[in-house]
Amino acid sequence: MPIKRASPEPEGPILANTTADSDSTNDNNRPEQATSDQPANGVHRMEKIWLNSYPQGVPAEIGPLPFPSVATLITDSCKRFAVRTAFNCMGSRMTYAALDRMSAAFAGFLQSQGLQKGDRVAVMLPNVLQYPVAVAGILRGGFVVVNVNPLYTAHELQHQLKDSGAKAIVVLENFAGTLQKAIVQTDLKHVIVATMGDLLGIKGPLVNFVVRRVKKMVPRWSLPGYLSFNAALAVGARAGTRPVETGTDDLAFLQYTGGTTGTAKGAMLTHRNMVANVVQTHLWFSAAFDGKQRPEQLVNVCALPLYHIFGLMVNMLMAITEGAENIMIPNPRDIPGLVATLRKRRINVFPGLNTLFNALLNNPDFEKVDFSGLMISIAAGMPVQRPMAERWQAVTGCSVTEGYGLSETSPVVTVNRFDNNRFVDAIGLPLPSTEVVIRDEAGRDVPLGVVGEICIRGPQVMAGYWNRPEETAQVMAEDGFFRSGDMGFMDEQGYIRIVDRKKDMILVSGFNVYPTEIEEAAAAHPGILEAAAIGIPNPHSGEAVKLFVVRKEPAVTADDIKAFLAERLTNYKRPREIEFRDSLPKSNVGKILRRELRATPQQS
Repeated sequence: MPIKRASPEPEGPILANTTADSDSTNDNNRPEQATSDQPANGVHRMEKIWLNSYPQGVPAEIGPLPFPSVATLITDSCKRFAVRTAFNCMGSRMTYAALDRMSAAFAGFLQSQGLQKGDRVAVMLPNVLQYPVAVAGILRGGFVVVNVNPLYTAHELQHQLKDSGAKAIVVLENFAGTLQKAIVQTDLKHVIVATMGDLLGIKGPLVNFVVRRVKKMVPRWSLPGYLSFNAALAVGARAGTRPVETGTDDLAFLQYTGGTTGTAKGAMLTHRNMVANVVQTHLWFSAAFDGKQRPEQLVNVCALPLYHIFGLMVNMLMAITEGAENIMIPNPRDIPGLVATLRKRRINVFPGLNTLFNALLNNPDFEKVDFSGLMISIAAGMPVQRPMAERWQAVTGCSVTEGYGLSETSPVVTVNRFDNNRFVDAIGLPLPSTEVVIRDEAGRDVPLGVVGEICIRGPQVMAGYWNRPEETAQVMAEDGFFRSGDMGFMDEQGYIRIVDRKKDMILVSGFNVYPTEIEEAAAAHPGILEAAAIGIPNPHSGEAVKLFVVRKEPAVTADDIKAFLAERLTNYKRPREIEFRDSLPKSNVGKILRRELRATPQQS
């Protein structure tokens, strides 16, 4: 049964009263001198100094969870916002009522195939209407979602399917050829194949024709015994959905990540983790509209891949919580196409990351977009560079709010205040019910302003890595803090600043050099489009800095860049080598992959 909560107004956000029962000691619902529950390795207790920097009305703790599962959270919103548009893809709209109906049918289909509670179901879809239907259906059926990057190679896909033990998969036909190569030696029993046009109404067949015949985006494939997505919905609608009691400690997602240690592994995210992070994020998000005229229905840009934890939380679960409309972008790498979509709508919320925002700013038509309704631009996934943020604000009139999180933390850990009217060079303040400490190599808390590893404790922290107790033990401290592998420091106001990943740090003659500092300095050069820094072996200093550059202006030379950086960086931080590239390797979300740059043969 759902946890009892105060009843909000019918048209209001579903979590408006989630903190009604939480403890408070002042009129802002937070203690003046709150401290963490226990010291770390005998070190002094860490005061939650960040609470003094909270926006008015945001509590220190989230209180009891309003729902026992992600499924009940989704179905509650579907009923409350039934007539609203939930997702809009290529001009075709799906209402919350339709999401409710189709996800119930998909749950019924999976149950009718003999899957049992807790079985894993893989989803290999880009941002298309089938994604929210499949994910909501999997959760409603009592199963576990295994998100899969559609751009995976057959080797990567096979590893994830074998490791998770997935019994079924939903895959877009464009990637069915990859599944054909990977399916051997997996536990898959059921394959559901979707097409781009499945849920696009009368224009669906035309879309499929263009995708298959004109753009030739569907390689030949053969998967005997597969079922089409629409056929699966029909089977499920006839079979009906069997109620399943899902609790907060049951698994909701296996979210695969390289984490802090090498090979991709599944972060076990429970319903408690996900619902708690929705509540935490909702409370912070709601403060953004204090003193502002909030639209009756928010319109969100959904360019982040929903299979990635950032997009899943902010664009799917948070948007559903808010009763928002998501404008789905199936291919965010098509920047001209994305700009054309943005020009058709008046948008309110734009989640993204530095590389996406930077690419948009360099499109000549981006300034023609109507930004009059844009209230929130939020970036995470990689460091936000000040030159980009300042350009974004100049063009859109909306400042970029940076946040921070990981797959292992469901994901949101920290966010800056939304009422800042300028870019803040920090990853923000810990969310309600979240503790962050900075620790040294020995696991001891370090003083304010000192760089160490960012460690996190809160209800959003994962249950561990799937079938990897040893790797779980490496990242989970005895007192419940998760070791993020990210290096940063906390200032006197409780704001956290991240300097880099532990493994990306460059050691020059005993000095720590953080690639993000080099990259941000380079980004200020008007002739540079993108830059990435790595460490390379050096016989005199151990390591030296090498900078990879994508030029905006072809005439820019290595000497130009070195002279520019000489005015901004001390000697040991300056790049000794500069290599020009046509593009930089990026992850599915657009994060620059330094590890691939380190792995390629170096040339000067």
